[in-house]
This record gives sequence, C-alpha cells and structure tokens, in this order.
Amino acid sequence: MRQKTDLLHGTLDLLILKTLGRGSLHGYAIAQSIKSVTDEVLEVEEGSLYPALQRLELNGWIEGEWGTSASGRRARFYRLTASGRKQLQAETARYRSLTTAIAKVLG
Repeated sequence: MRQKTDLLHGTLDLLILKTLGRGSLHGYAIAQSIKSVTDEVLEVEEGSLYPALQRLELNGWIEGEWGTSASGRRARFYRLTASGRKQLQAETARYRSLTTAIAKVLG
C-alpha cells in the first residue's frame, strides 16, 4: 500500500527547477523523472505540476516552447532561464538550511 507523501511548501518548485537543470523536458517527463529519481516515493500529479510550471514560467525562472514528444504528441518543453538557475541555487540553499534545522530537532 502506497503512502501519500505531502511536500513541504515550495519544495515542488525546487524539484522542478532541479529536474530542468539537467535539461529541457515536457511536463509528463518532469513528473516521471521526479518519480524515478525518488524511487517512486514522490509522485507529482498533474493538478500540482501544471500550475507550478505556469507559476515558474510567470516568475521568469523557466521558459516553455511547443514541440513534439518522443511519442509523437505535441507537448510544451520547459527549460531553465538564467534567472531560474539563480533561483535554483537560492532554493537549494534554503532547503538545505531547513533540513539541517529539522535534523537537529529530530536528534
């Protein structure tokens, strides 16, 4: 039985930015990559993924461009912008600080 894992606020943005730091991907591939890298512990649903992609694009951290997926379907491919790379560094530092603090509490 799979247990639902809730992400901390802002973590999804970090996961998407980090995933796109490895190269341009369409939405479904982003979700699959996160699922695969986390050994299926984290599963990003469409209802969370696509609003996050829109938010990241509005913030100027990613850019989307229409193209064709490996399966031949029309898909929007996303890539990090220079601003997105800076945001990824800032978010990574913030997350590491947070997890260090939580680890101290947990002992």
